[in-house]
Amino acid sequence: MEGPTPVSALLHAATMVTAGIYLLVRFNFLINLIPEILCLICFFGAFTALIGSLFALIQTDIKKIIAFSTLSQLGYMFTAIGFNGYNYAMFHLVTHAPFKALLFLSAGIIIHNFNNDQDLRKYGNLVNLMPILYIFNLSASLALIGFPFFSGFYSKDLIIELTLLFSYNHFFYFVISFCLNFGAFLTTIYSIRLIYYSFFTKLQFIFFKKFKFSKKRIIN
Repeated sequence: MEGPTPVSALLHAATMVTAGIYLLVRFNFLINLIPEILCLICFFGAFTALIGSLFALIQTDIKKIIAFSTLSQLGYMFTAIGFNGYNYAMFHLVTHAPFKALLFLSAGIIIHNFNNDQDLRKYGNLVNLMPILYIFNLSASLALIGFPFFSGFYSKDLIIELTLLFSYNHFFYFVISFCLNFGAFLTTIYSIRLIYYSFFTKLQFIFFKKFKFSKKRIIN
């Protein structure tokens, strides 16, 4: 993904990316006039949540992983709108912004220390070199996963529970619920993958020589 990381954090957390959700919520009175539109929004929302998670799972660019994660979370918000859960969509929109901005900013720190190299496979052992950054990244990832007592647990799981209530009555809603649940599972996988490759694998010393500054400065 092109552009400075702080700009990416702002775009994905609070402005352009989330503007569509806010627009649909504001015009809910028009959407409710055509019930068929709600089914269409449900379908594309669940499809986006699943596809975004699948794309994030196969990326090696750290910023692209987080960007596709945003795409997946937008799918959850769209699905909530399709179920008339406008308040759920806005709740997830608000809780999603802080931990996604934190993920982008922590990724920016890593990229800067690796001489602007965004390849996840070239990182490693940052849990010892940057322990504070690890704490921030871990907390944001746990919120994204929906770990209990983190913000994502209270917002994303509400949307999943909403789809489960309807899944018993209609096969279409069962498929929607399955897509969201499987997307949540994939979210856990790629979040763990990002943390593992960035902080726990062996540091690739062949790329270590390309750093702009010394190992001592990285530790500090």
